[in-house]
Amino acid sequence: MANDIRVCDKCNYTSMKSIVPKLRKMAPDADIKIGCKSYCGPCGKRAFVYINGRYVSAPNEEEVLKKVEAFVKKPAAVVQE
Repeated sequence: MANDIRVCDKCNYTSMKSIVPKLRKMAPDADIKIGCKSYCGPCGKRAFVYINGRYVSAPNEEEVLKKVEAFVKKPAAVVQE
């Protein structure tokens, strides 16, 4: 199951040029959607990423990426017999 990641291109605390490649590296299978998330109150005060149904926020981009890692769905390991 692919990860669903959404980021706001209007957020004052993240840069699309830097956060999107980092998210893609963290979750290569992710469907990353960029655009307004109607989360303007918190978005104007902190960095945030919407991942797999959860809003994750932190004071800056670096810290929000650390928090996002906990919510990235990892592919199931293939068991060979």
